[in-house]
Amino acid sequence: MTLSLATDSLASRGFAVAKGLIDPDACRALAALWPEKAAFRKHIVMQRHGYGQGEYQYFTYPLPTAVERLRQALYPELARVANLWNEQLGRERRFPPTLERWLQECHKAGQTRPTPLLLKYGAGDYNCLHRDLYGEMVFPLQATVLLSEPGRDFDGGEFMLVEQRPRQQSVGEVVSLKQGDAVLFAVNEFPARGTRGWHRRAMRHGVSRLHRGERFTLGLIFHDAA
Repeated sequence: MTLSLATDSLASRGFAVAKGLIDPDACRALAALWPEKAAFRKHIVMQRHGYGQGEYQYFTYPLPTAVERLRQALYPELARVANLWNEQLGRERRFPPTLERWLQECHKAGQTRPTPLLLKYGAGDYNCLHRDLYGEMVFPLQATVLLSEPGRDFDGGEFMLVEQRPRQQSVGEVVSLKQGDAVLFAVNEFPARGTRGWHRRAMRHGVSRLHRGERFTLGLIFHDAA
């Protein structure tokens, strides 16, 4: 699936998979950054905060070249979807066409800390359902790239989405990914058409428990943190 096709699906469903976004060698190179402490600004152990079990590290600026290029490449298409969503929901904000201009707005609002992150899960680890909100300035879409190979490097550990529908029960979705695939999804909410027009549907995401092995993922969030 090309990115343009993925974003068409994203606009209508709140998530989509971009298959083979990066190649296996690039996946392994990104996962190998884990012990490079100088590349990161903060290390989080999930169980200490009630987030689940596992670890993640936020990259520091300047981002690794591969991470920066991927973030820059994804942003314009995602901004197109984000602006469509805001139009459908009757919101005035429009996101600029380049990531550089959007981050300038974040920094003026006091959100200056980078949010791309590398996540590491071992056997028994999981990530509770959550939203990645880091301040008032929020870009409504994000991406997660699977860096490990299911069935070889790990078993279990499926990416999960839960859509909360007004006055209805929530809908869960398990998103199957292969090494190098990216899932693009709503950070917080997305528009859905109902009998009375467009309305908001909330979205949360997480990772199911790993049964075996080790799983690395790259998280790309497009707003910086306060």
